[in-house]
Amino acid sequence: MAKRVLVTGASSGIGEATVELFRARGWDVLAVARREDRLQELAERTGAEWFRADVTSDADMEALRDHVEATGPLHALINNAGGAFGLATVEEGSIDDWRNMYEVNVIGTKRTISLLLPALRRGADDAGSGDIVNITSIAGHSVYEKGAGYNAAKFAEHALTAVLRLELNGEPLRVIEVAPGMVKTDFSLVRFEGDQAKADAVYDGVVAPLTADDIAEAIVHSVELPSHVNIDLVTVKPVAQAASTKLARGELVTKK
Repeated sequence: MAKRVLVTGASSGIGEATVELFRARGWDVLAVARREDRLQELAERTGAEWFRADVTSDADMEALRDHVEATGPLHALINNAGGAFGLATVEEGSIDDWRNMYEVNVIGTKRTISLLLPALRRGADDAGSGDIVNITSIAGHSVYEKGAGYNAAKFAEHALTAVLRLELNGEPLRVIEVAPGMVKTDFSLVRFEGDQAKADAVYDGVVAPLTADDIAEAIVHSVELPSHVNIDLVTVKPVAQAASTKLARGELVTKK
């Protein structure tokens, strides 16, 4: 019997690529996101199951839990839903942006885990192990100017992940954190409220920023390792990015 994985934030970017790769590897996939039209297209293309839900909604996520419980065990959970809103100083940043970032990145991840852990435990009993993978960011490990709202949310999600690993010790459940650096998706377009010029400027001159497929590879690899091997944390950055605050723009060349 194929194992079953649930991926949140599945309608685009890293989530979409992760659904595609898990399906290519023979997994049953439940793709979850807010945009029903994108989910339907993804399902038609990959054969994934889909469920429309917003991770910030109690009602939506309780309905998702009920659906999962009615349709079989769960063997892996990929908490990918998240995002950054705005780029501003602590003094000038929008309280609403900060609140929304905390709701989706932190509370949304906590809500999803709380509701789906029973199904994961049943899956672990069935298969011998289960996985929770939280997609955080290098922004949850090092800070940068005007990023405090996103930094705060991702630092909190990183802490949530580390504490969860302690709390689940003794159960056959792995807790994995994947922290991407610069990935060229619609991340920046969302952050800048659809301003394409601002979004494009983030990647100007950067040789080979990461793609969603690169992060999907890291996620699926971590889950498909032997069950006694836990990748606590994998940080993935393009070669041009040494840190969140140090980025090479232009051709990469050796020193002469």
